[in-house]
Amino acid sequence: MAGEPIILFDGICNLCNTAVTFVIKRDKRSRIKFATLQSDTGRQLLEQYHLPTGIFNSFVLIEQGVAYRGSTAALKVSKYLAALWPAMYGFIIVPAIVRDGLYQWIAKNRYKWFGKQEQCMVPTPEITNRFLK
Repeated sequence: MAGEPIILFDGICNLCNTAVTFVIKRDKRSRIKFATLQSDTGRQLLEQYHLPTGIFNSFVLIEQGVAYRGSTAALKVSKYLAALWPAMYGFIIVPAIVRDGLYQWIAKNRYKWFGKQEQCMVPTPEITNRFLK
């Protein structure tokens, strides 16, 4: 796993699962790995990076030994995507307090707006190797 970017996400959140599918389709070099925040691996990584293990309202990107959360994590992910998506990283110049305010508002309402599943997503056989258990 060393050196591979890893996204930790809320496995029961419909918005989060859609975002993961979006990333998978656009990460043409299959560099990013995934784990749900609820999984043993997710929990271990949260502990390793001294992040809360019982709060699932954040998207986490672990890249080169650093854990990024919220809007910064999302913008950093854009650099791995195909087409014009890396240009989204330019929004990093927007102050984090503004970006994260919007991010937290969406995160707070994601279940209400997009719903949730009873259990974490099960990856298809074609992408199983991208998910950490």
